[in-house]
Amino acid sequence: MSARIAVIDYDLGNLPSVTKALERVGAEPLIVDRGGDLDASFDALVLPGVGHFGAGARNLNDRGFSGPLRDWAADERPLLGICVGLQLFFERSEEDPDARGLGIVPGEVRRLKADKVPHMGWNTVDVSGEPGVLCAVAPDDMVYFVHSYYVDPEPSYVVGSTTYGQTFCSALERGPLVGVQFHPEKSADVGRRVLERFVGSL
Repeated sequence: MSARIAVIDYDLGNLPSVTKALERVGAEPLIVDRGGDLDASFDALVLPGVGHFGAGARNLNDRGFSGPLRDWAADERPLLGICVGLQLFFERSEEDPDARGLGIVPGEVRRLKADKVPHMGWNTVDVSGEPGVLCAVAPDDMVYFVHSYYVDPEPSYVVGSTTYGQTFCSALERGPLVGVQFHPEKSADVGRRVLERFVGSL
């Protein structure tokens, strides 16, 4: 049986690329645009994201996703956040101090300190700690980034770091909760392996 994965549609994600990437690793992705449609029939959720933290937080609220996503995470069910989707795991971001994210990971989202922002292009991930999904990334592997902000969680969550102007958390894991700042759907074979490992863990 293929894993049924809900891909959250809140007008801030690259949904065609994400769903195709999940299909290529054997999953059955279904786009869901209302929080009330999330139920126990799904094996995992994916929260993609491209754009602005504040817009994402408001759209999640408007579409009724915030409560169900918090409940899903509290029940320790598999959840993958990508780029801004990862950032929305946090309650606050310097990008929009008045907006409130999900608050399921302690810490904040901060602006990158680099000569040129956004950080756009290929870079490596230094994997550390006891990763599960991030075991798919080797030291010389390159993944694709597009972002101006980074997550700053409690150190125990960090399983991957990247350097661009500064060293920042580029991947976190806590049980079935996984977040990556890079885009696995745009990261060729490395991204495929990351998604394969996530789907294989379900």
